[in-house]
Amino acid sequence: MTAALRRWSVVSRLGELPGPMRLIVLGQLAFNLGFYLVLPFFAVHLGRDLGLSGAAIGLLLGLRTFSQQGLFALGGALADRYGTKQVAVTGFVVRIAGFVLLALADGLPLLVLGTVAVGFAAALFSPAVEAELARRAADSPLPRAEVFAMFAVCGQIGVVVGPVLGSALLAVDFAVTTLTAAAVFVVVLVTFVVVMPREPGAHAGDPVFAGWRDVVRDRTFLAFAAAYSTWLLSYNQLYLLLPVELTRVDAIGALGVMFVLSALMVILAQLPWADVARRAGVDRALPGGFVVLAVAFGLTGLLTLAPPLDGWWRVAPAVGFVVLLTLGQMTVVPLAQDAVGRLAGERRLGTYFGVLATAGGVVVLLGGIGLGALVDPALPPALPWLATAVLPALSALALLVLTRRTPALTTEGTPA
Repeated sequence: MTAALRRWSVVSRLGELPGPMRLIVLGQLAFNLGFYLVLPFFAVHLGRDLGLSGAAIGLLLGLRTFSQQGLFALGGALADRYGTKQVAVTGFVVRIAGFVLLALADGLPLLVLGTVAVGFAAALFSPAVEAELARRAADSPLPRAEVFAMFAVCGQIGVVVGPVLGSALLAVDFAVTTLTAAAVFVVVLVTFVVVMPREPGAHAGDPVFAGWRDVVRDRTFLAFAAAYSTWLLSYNQLYLLLPVELTRVDAIGALGVMFVLSALMVILAQLPWADVARRAGVDRALPGGFVVLAVAFGLTGLLTLAPPLDGWWRVAPAVGFVVLLTLGQMTVVPLAQDAVGRLAGERRLGTYFGVLATAGGVVVLLGGIGLGALVDPALPPALPWLATAVLPALSALALLVLTRRTPALTTEGTPA
């Protein structure tokens, strides 16, 4: 038992990573800690403290999403050209500036600048550090899928701790919250400058966007990215369909508990579950994970056809949805992040990771509009759930075919 606990302890496993990889994994905790100090309370601040209209709040939230997710492909290309450390550090500086602007802003112009800066910063550092982690993990003593599982665990710790600290700081002032978030990134910035080796970009001699030509010609990867993108759309239903379901059963107060449940599942079970999925093989586990996502939506949709149960049983469909969604997440994300490097031939990893994230962002934007239109009191409550279930089911089918036709995605291609 002690040996098993030690094997699946994030702390003990971190000790097995080389210094730069350990920095990136722990950095993910700090990224999310700083970000989630602010994000859950941003809309409240805009409406309550600054008196902005719902349209203005929606504009700012949309700008933040677009400037982050929509520009990942650009950030990844810059990392390939100029190097991980240089691009990531630039991203940290931009995010610090963005948080400072949000702390000072009392009108729309500064709010727009600060919001775009906060989003664009992630478009710079996220694909850079993910690509660097994939590159270094390919030669590490641990399987790359397990390294990305540790990356996910540390990120979820930040997701849990950030809002708790943010709620305490918000009692003082929103500016204090944002400046504290900026201070977190100052610490990350200094640590990266000191610890992360400065190396030229893997494709320093090429034009910045040369990698995009490679990706556009890589039909296998584009098919993989399209199939995988339904994962991000599925995950975003924690913010759309889950609140709708909890409102239906008059239990919206349980929303925070659902997020904590999901985060704790990742923190406590991601490492052993990633090992189970890896040993099962990408060709089985990756399509299987999307089947689990489809079941999460399909089952919840069917349960909405029945009247709500009494007492705490009325939240049972929501709990079941969160558990299945998170189980699907824990299955597909580490395996897919490992697969990106192999599909890319271990080249232009920044561009490949960036395009993967941008594809997800586009699907979330378009799918969110379509699903939002189905969330209508005049329509059956099961409709958006069942419609969403179709998308990961199609992804499962596509990945089943793709993994069996692509040597890089076969069971034998998975690092031991």
